[in-house]
Parts: sequence; structure tokens; C-alpha cells
Amino acid sequence: MADGIASIAAPEARPAPTPAPAPTGWNPFRLHGRPFFEDKNRAFWTLQTLGWGGYFVLGTLSGFANDFGWSYVIHTSLLTATGYSITLLMAAAYRRLIQMREIFTWVGSILIVIGAAAIFSAIETWSVATFIQPGMRPEGVRFLGAILLTVSLLLAWSALYYSINFYILLEEQSDRLLRLEAQASNAQLAMLRYQLNPHFLFNTLNSISTLVLLKKTERANAMLSRLSSFLRYTLVNEPTAMVTIAQEVETLKLYLEIEKMRFEDRLRAHFSVDPSCSRALLPSLLLQPLIENAIKYAVTPQEEGADITIEIRRQTDRVIVNVVDTGPGADAQYTVRAEQSTGVGLANIRDRLAQAYGDNQRFETQSDATGGFRVFIEIPYQIEIEER
Repeated sequence: MADGIASIAAPEARPAPTPAPAPTGWNPFRLHGRPFFEDKNRAFWTLQTLGWGGYFVLGTLSGFANDFGWSYVIHTSLLTATGYSITLLMAAAYRRLIQMREIFTWVGSILIVIGAAAIFSAIETWSVATFIQPGMRPEGVRFLGAILLTVSLLLAWSALYYSINFYILLEEQSDRLLRLEAQASNAQLAMLRYQLNPHFLFNTLNSISTLVLLKKTERANAMLSRLSSFLRYTLVNEPTAMVTIAQEVETLKLYLEIEKMRFEDRLRAHFSVDPSCSRALLPSLLLQPLIENAIKYAVTPQEEGADITIEIRRQTDRVIVNVVDTGPGADAQYTVRAEQSTGVGLANIRDRLAQAYGDNQRFETQSDATGGFRVFIEIPYQIEIEER
């Protein structure tokens, strides 16, 4: 039996841990910060050697306590070697039984324990008659007692073997589930981000087409240049990437430059960004749909246009984002239209925040009867790892 516990599943390198709080407290299955069963083959041989080594020490001490002399050391050594060898053979059989149906595992294990106990007891009886009490021939209850003690010992070993293996299997399934959940979350974030590019691209290309039809070639070329810069940014950053607020603000300004070529003085953007927030992280292109909604529902309907204010500030360990426009006023229908504007606007942001932060975030919208629409976002203050 060359691999013991490791034979249940081939040892594999554990993936890099996903961002999560570091485990706290004492874990009996960790040594020096590493899981004890990370190398299952080593874990088996360590436990096997320690277990039977303890059996030898206790047996030897018991022999000296009962004045059996050095002959009992030979007897205990023989029993230790026998138990060590028999349990190795049992492990080789168990690693096949554990993969079978439960009924076969139970019946097979019981038969193996009975057979192993009979062999162990026979060797133990011979050793006692040879080294401890020469000429002694245990029969009846005395021999049965030896078998019962041996059965108890091997049952305990078997229970420990199966318990550890089932623990390892559960840990592997748990790790696999966590990896799948992380992959699903990343896929969801990527899907939400990918929704933005075609939507924005459609609107911008439509504007460029209008400029071309109006023979405003220079403005069309300028818009194409800004569009290429904006798309280059979206291609450089991964869909699930986190960017700094400074980067996000620069991207918003680039986006607004594109839109300002359509609306000119009707679009008036104002930024108020707390310098202490510049290094804080948030999902890439999280705020762009907010500006897009404000343009669509505040700037476009009004001949005089509207003001859009982007305010970002820090509040202890939180980052507060407010996007406010001076639109034509709002009622319940306005809020519904804003949330369902294109199928990817505010609903998209709400989903991305939930994917990125779970319940550790707030997203609220507020419309005033006197005019204007406000979006409120609260997220944890996190900065880049290399700057921590």
C-alpha cells in the first residue's frame, strides 16, 4: 500500500485562494499555516506511525508496570509490527470499498475487521505463549477476550480511517463548490460589464452617423477619436477588474467629452471628488451608466439641457457616491423608466454591486417632484493591495 489515504484522490495543487477573510482561531488540521491533509500521503504515514508508535509505548509501559520484564518488550514489538502491517493491508482494501455502494462498504469492512482480528489474535496468542507464559494455551473465554480486544482496536482504527477520508472528501467538495461559486460570480460580473459596451457603442455610432449625414466631418472624426480612446480603456481592463476612483473619473470625463460633442452647452458636468478617495477601488465602469441615464432623461428632454453632478467622498471606512441631475422633474413613472431605460442601466449597477460586495453596499434612487434625480451608492473603502 503505497499511498494510503492519498489513494482516494490523486494529490492535486490547491488553487490560489479567492479573496476572503483570513481564517481565525485554532485549526487542529493545520500545521504552520498549511492544511495537515494537503499532502494526504504524508498525513496517512504520519498518523499511522504515531498511532502504532503510541501503542508500542503504552504496551511497553504496561509490561514494566506489571513486572513482565524485557520479554514483554519483544512481545509488544511483535504486536506493533503485526498491527502496523495488518492495518496497511486494511487501508489498501478500504480505499476500494469506500468508492462502492454503502452496503458493500459496510459488509466488506466488517468482514475485513473480523478476519484481521482473528489473524492479530492468533499472533498475539502465540507471542504470549512464547515470550510471556511459555506453554500457555488460551482457550474459550480467554481466547474470545483477546479477539474482542483486538476487534475493538481495529474497529477504532477503521472508524478513524473512514472519518478522516470522509472529512477530506467533504473538504474537496467544499473547495470545488467555492471555486465554482467564484467562477459563476466572475462570469456574472463579466456578463454585466459586457452589456455596457455594445449599448454605449450603439448610441455613439448613431451620433457619429448623424454628424456624417449633416456633413460635420470634423466633429465626427473627433468623436471617433474619443470613442477609440474610451474603447481602448474598456479593452485594457478586465470585465471583473477593480479600478481606482481616479481612473473611473478620468474615464467618465472621456465619456462626457464624447457626449458633449452631441449636446454642447446643454450638457454641464460637475465633479466633486474627495482626494482621499482617489485610490479607493470600485468595479470598472460602474458609474458610466448613471451618467448615461442622466443624459437620456435629464439633458435630452430639455431644450436648456441639465447639470449633472458627480460627488464622491469618504466617510470613515465607506465611500459615498452621489450622481445628481437637474432633470425635468420626476414621478413614479420616471423612476420606473430610469430603472428600465435600456435593460442595462440602473438594474445593471444594482446587480454588479451585489456581485462585488454582497450585502456590504447600498444602492438607492431618489426623485424629487420639483425636479432632479439622485442616485446614491455606498461601498466599502478599499485601496490597491500594493499600496496597503
